[in-house]
Amino acid sequence: MSVSLLLIPAALAAAAAISARAADQPGGSGGGLVCTVSTRMRDSALLSAALRETGAVVTTGTDLVDAVWQGVTARFTRDTEGIWAAHFAGDVDESRAVEIVRRLDEAYGRQVQAAVLDRLRTRAPAAGLRLESETLEEDASVRLVFAVEQRERA
Repeated sequence: MSVSLLLIPAALAAAAAISARAADQPGGSGGGLVCTVSTRMRDSALLSAALRETGAVVTTGTDLVDAVWQGVTARFTRDTEGIWAAHFAGDVDESRAVEIVRRLDEAYGRQVQAAVLDRLRTRAPAAGLRLESETLEEDASVRLVFAVEQRERA
């Protein structure tokens, strides 16, 4: 059995927006399943890191990311409009594919958060800011408190 998921970039992932429809798979015997999932995934490096976080062995190429979990493989391809399509094969059905994408989206969100935090920490001094404190909240959000550095006047 194989399952394909079409991942359409959007501001927020919406697992509730999942819709499935029967469709023929290219090169297959037909009768495959295509799921459309709204997602925020755009950056292939962050996608690869998120896949690794979910336990996948990842191989990347130009507009192509392959992931292998125990019993399941996925090939992520991106078209000219930046839309990722994930084609699952192996020991997978619709519910397992949706669960993989849900876990992947959560991991991707953590990767984006880490990248933004790193960028803020790195760029703050050049903007005249000093990081005073950093707190990880219960909901996994991070609170940063910056102090404005006094600049000497000439």
